Amino acid sequence: MNANRKLIAVVLATGALLTGCASNSQQPFGGGYNNASSSASAGYGVIDSIQVAQGENRTSGAGAILGGVVGALAGNQIGSGGGRTAATVAAGVAGAAIGNNVEKNRNAQGPEQYQINVRMDNGEYRAVMQDSVYDLRVGNRVRIVDGRVYRY
Repeated sequence: MNANRKLIAVVLATGALLTGCASNSQQPFGGGYNNASSSASAGYGVIDSIQVAQGENRTSGAGAILGGVVGALAGNQIGSGGGRTAATVAAGVAGAAIGNNVEKNRNAQGPEQYQINVRMDNGEYRAVMQDSVYDLRVGNRVRIVDGRVYRY
């Protein structure tokens, strides 16, 4: 019974640790830019820069927790005494890493996204995420309508 308590403690500690590492930050790709896609207002400005925003696969931490639990349960079947505890912890950490990678690959973004940074006429900066830049270039005069950038 004492081994079960240790296992539960290890699994809970691993889950708490991994959940604390998960990030749900929704900050824009570049610094100092407001996210224009959250506002429905229209405005005029000039494109300051265009960046490819690819590979920002974020995870919720659920894959890491589930992988950690499965790994800890599998590791608990190995050895006895102190060796069993070490195997449980090591397998839990490995399972968490594998689970996090599986979740990241599953949530992979399909097509590329572009962040278009626009210096507005009123001096404010906005960042707009779009799936295509069409004929947009740095220095173009543009209009932002409903979170999309159009040449003006």
